[in-house]
Amino acid sequence: MAREYLKKATLTSASGASDVHDTVVSILNDIEAGGDAKAMEYAAKFDKYEGNVLLTEAEIEAAIAQVPEKLKADIRFAHDNVKRFAEMQKGTVADVEMEIQPGFIAGQKAIPVDAAGCYVPGGRYSHIASAIMTVTTAKVAGCKHITACSPPRPGVGVAPAIVYAAHICGADKIMAMGGVQGVAAMTFGLFGLPKANILVGPGNQFVAEAKRILFGRVGIDMIAGPTDSLILADGDADAHIVATDLVSQAEHGYNSPVWLVTDSRALAEDVMARVPALIDDLPDVNRENATAAWRDYAEVILCADREEMAATSDDYAPEHLTVQAKDEDWWLDRLTCYGSLFLGEETTVSYGDKASGTNHVLPTSGAAGYTGGLSVHKYMKIVTWQRTTQEASKEVAIATARISRLEGMEGHARAADVRLAKYFPGENFDLSAEG
Repeated sequence: MAREYLKKATLTSASGASDVHDTVVSILNDIEAGGDAKAMEYAAKFDKYEGNVLLTEAEIEAAIAQVPEKLKADIRFAHDNVKRFAEMQKGTVADVEMEIQPGFIAGQKAIPVDAAGCYVPGGRYSHIASAIMTVTTAKVAGCKHITACSPPRPGVGVAPAIVYAAHICGADKIMAMGGVQGVAAMTFGLFGLPKANILVGPGNQFVAEAKRILFGRVGIDMIAGPTDSLILADGDADAHIVATDLVSQAEHGYNSPVWLVTDSRALAEDVMARVPALIDDLPDVNRENATAAWRDYAEVILCADREEMAATSDDYAPEHLTVQAKDEDWWLDRLTCYGSLFLGEETTVSYGDKASGTNHVLPTSGAAGYTGGLSVHKYMKIVTWQRTTQEASKEVAIATARISRLEGMEGHARAADVRLAKYFPGENFDLSAEG
């Protein structure tokens, strides 16, 4: 049967609206021209903060002293998991070389970028986990300088738990500045910081648009839209857990899509019946977000069988993908488009968001169809090199000269010609493009 929508979204998430774009361009241009002083003007306007931009050691220690010991232990636990997983990922990239032709050696090196700028949201929610995810992976990758940037709160500064997380994860500098001005400061190398080679971390639509505009001048992890999550569940799934997981992700924001894909009408109807009460039980701000997200963006899709369910999921290419269905290995082998996969009822997206070790900075808005999430690899340049002997260069030079002339690139051809003439004087080579 064709997919049946038991609940259909009435709105679709959109990012990069023209008014946001124009605002961000104006701010970036102002700060690039005006430097530190202009960035401070915007910080005073938007952050309502006029304290130190770069936290001193004393300020860091004072913030750390405010963090309860139990929370410190939880942050250390999460950091250790993320660090060990990142180290495993780094181990999958090696410097290698091979003999292309006898005497002609080519290789690759993995070189970390020098400076990373890690944006850590601190507005409506204090994203402690984002500090762990971004700073830890940059540190494990081997970046020489890491700036953690987070919006300060009036009269408070950067949330103490974010300061603690950024500090223990390896940030060289912690910057109390949010929004476009924070992104600009890291990109342009303000306040004595090195210019960032890469910007990573989630943020609001203004931060996302700033990264989009600056991409090319700096690297970025991805252009992120509203977070999204999809659950694949069969008739044996626990409807209460499925509904709870959907609501847990809907609280991210008013435009955060959540999707349920199932082959069981009974399960779908049970889940839809449970969601409103679970949303009503949330605290005020969370309830407002989840209510709007479920009402306007959520979908419940009924499929004929698990193959159609998998195909539907791959079409959506969700940021977070949960499987609560039999035969988990089948799903692991079959599914191809997702940011991060959570197999079985025993795990949940919340684990990955906070503490289990995999990264929570993931592709949204269907981008999982072509890219993965943040990892140590995002901070590393895979570069190539080669060397050869004179004798080994002969055949390569002949082929290069002929191909270049066929393309009409005579200068390229002559770079090969001169080597043949020098290394093999007296030998005649057919270097024309014609057969």
